[in-house]
Amino acid sequence: MLAQIGITTAAQLRAADAFDMYAQLQQVMPNISLNMLYALIGAQEDLPWQQIKQERKTEILLRLDDMDLAPRRK
Repeated sequence: MLAQIGITTAAQLRAADAFDMYAQLQQVMPNISLNMLYALIGAQEDLPWQQIKQERKTEILLRLDDMDLAPRRK
């Protein structure tokens, strides 16, 4: 999936902004799960994505809202 947005190495993954990568992924895969963002952040910080979701969900959702990328309830 990351190769579709030009991320092909671990160094590129660590250097990129997780929110920007998530936004780019949404462009090529509109139904991508929010868990992908948690996983990207977790990969960059060497933490399990579940820990990121549990500890920082509100902070992450607020930033996504600022970017107009927050998930919409149906």
